[in-house]
Amino acid sequence: MSLPNKTNLLPDRPGIPPMAAMPEPETLDIPALAKAYADGDIDLICVLGPTASGKTRYAVQLARALGNAEILSADSRQVYTGMDIGTGKDLGEYGEVPYHLIDIVPAGSKYNIYEYQAAFADAWADVRARGCVPILCGGSGLYIESATRAYKFDRENGVPAELLPQKTFYIGTLVSREERVARIDRRLDERLKDGLIEEIQGLLDSGIPADDLLWYGLEYKFVTQYVLGKLSYDEMHILLANAIHQFAKRQMTWFRGMERDGVRIHWIRP
Repeated sequence: MSLPNKTNLLPDRPGIPPMAAMPEPETLDIPALAKAYADGDIDLICVLGPTASGKTRYAVQLARALGNAEILSADSRQVYTGMDIGTGKDLGEYGEVPYHLIDIVPAGSKYNIYEYQAAFADAWADVRARGCVPILCGGSGLYIESATRAYKFDRENGVPAELLPQKTFYIGTLVSREERVARIDRRLDERLKDGLIEEIQGLLDSGIPADDLLWYGLEYKFVTQYVLGKLSYDEMHILLANAIHQFAKRQMTWFRGMERDGVRIHWIRP
């Protein structure tokens, strides 16, 4: 017998904040979702979730189920070319499903939220103009809100609200804290085995300054310090794993904050 969601917590792990009770999962009616888009009741589907929650795979499955959908990335680091393993692009998962806003600027540059909002607006309009269903997928909360909630910036260079989606249907990918922790740990080991260190060494060898890689955070911050000899392998592994767990917790905190602001997120188990 499964325990209630509110008891679905792990004992505190060093460096990982505790997580509040999980939202209740739903079962979505995909044909009804397709009809809602066709009828103009929604103008964008957004699949969001913390790292290692299965959102990319779910978005691809949803795109295939809808039959004429394309995916727009909402990941602040997958925009960079050559940063593949560390950002978890997993491009093989997309198969025949078209995707956008990945590999659009060179590694070493510093892409910003203003550029992303404008690029998203163009890609979203293009997908819709071709009669396809746009699915925004990612875990970068600020990028998602800039695209779906006409995020207001401090300076006057944001995209006009009328050029952005007005009726987004949000889907959240939900995994238990235990499973999320296990997936993050397993995925980190896989990425290190699959060439993460070599990827970052190659970026350094190509002339990208170490400070630029440190700026990208997480894998690029800690593995760069390891490559430069500032951390041992074990230190790098422990610090990076804890940083990813903390990041996932912050992502969920952001998404629950969106709910408190009135956004309806339909949480599902992918």
